[in-house]
Amino acid sequence: MASKKAFGVLWILLSAWICAGKISGRGRSCGFPAIYNFGDSNSDTGGKSAAMWEIVPPNGETFFGKPSGRFCNGRIVLDIIAERLGLPYLSPYLDSIGTNFRHGANFATGGSSILPGGYSPFDLDIQIGQFMQFKSRTSALYKRLRTLLPLQNILPRPRDFSKALYTFDIGQNDLNYGFQYTNETQVLASIPGLITKFSQAVSQLYNEGARFFWVHNTGPLGCLPYNVIYDQSKLNDLDRHGCVANQNKAAQEFNRQLKDKVFRLKAQLPNSAFTYVDVYSAKYKLISDASNYGFEDPHKFCCGGYYGFQVNCGAKAVVNGTVYENLCTDPSRYISWDGIHYSQAANLFISKLILNGSLSTPPNSLAEACQNPQKL
Repeated sequence: MASKKAFGVLWILLSAWICAGKISGRGRSCGFPAIYNFGDSNSDTGGKSAAMWEIVPPNGETFFGKPSGRFCNGRIVLDIIAERLGLPYLSPYLDSIGTNFRHGANFATGGSSILPGGYSPFDLDIQIGQFMQFKSRTSALYKRLRTLLPLQNILPRPRDFSKALYTFDIGQNDLNYGFQYTNETQVLASIPGLITKFSQAVSQLYNEGARFFWVHNTGPLGCLPYNVIYDQSKLNDLDRHGCVANQNKAAQEFNRQLKDKVFRLKAQLPNSAFTYVDVYSAKYKLISDASNYGFEDPHKFCCGGYYGFQVNCGAKAVVNGTVYENLCTDPSRYISWDGIHYSQAANLFISKLILNGSLSTPPNSLAEACQNPQKL
């Protein structure tokens, strides 16, 4: 009798598992073996810290317990994507110590832009070039694998490059730099060139075997606290949620053209699978209804400060005997960590909105991002 009951329980569990698989998705789960990411500080897991200067405490304190190369008190959206796929957090390509690339690599660096110039030397072209070198050298090493057995555990398998997920979160710095040094008209005029360069980068990856692309649009630039604080002239151009209207208008136009280009690429590149992710809407939803989600004023930030001059997160300034610094007591109640980047709590909220596919086109969840017309 006991064995029959055990069998019955097992059958119920098995049936539930099968049904859940059929109901929860429109197709097979991807099982991506790796992630290759390209972007700016929104998805940097230590590239800028490795290449330029170390990110200091209290960055990283909430989750990692120490600085982790992220401009955040904890995890960023890319970390949560990796968790959802059952993969380890991505090592930055530029880091030479303690790196493991078995399940992908991160080419994003803080300040990066699509076009050369701006805040960082690591523009998208450079990041694509780094990937191509990484792939080439990995393949060459695998040909000598018998004498390099320890590398098996830290290098990706060559066959995994065509099965990996390629993620993008870039463009914010191009727009921000434009607003800082030019004007709205020039920023809007620059967008077609940005989209063309982005398209060329994707095509290069496709020619290297990439097939699965997860593309984040850019967030509401005008809602970043520093973009309101630094230029008081913008206060006459605020929307009803306190965001700089013309900057958000430019971000929305960038996103419109990006979305159009993504679907043109899908039509042009056989057997490719693109998911366009509306991060803008997720972030703006949080900012526009912050109090109902348990957050403070979205234009306040937790770490760093502005007292007529900027005090960066983790730094102090002493003027006439007064110590200027700022660190909130409860980062989980802040949307903005440092005036530019989002807190871990905000990243968790944003991830919840975007990873289930409700803000994606096509409406694929992360687990369904591999849906394509033919088997590779």
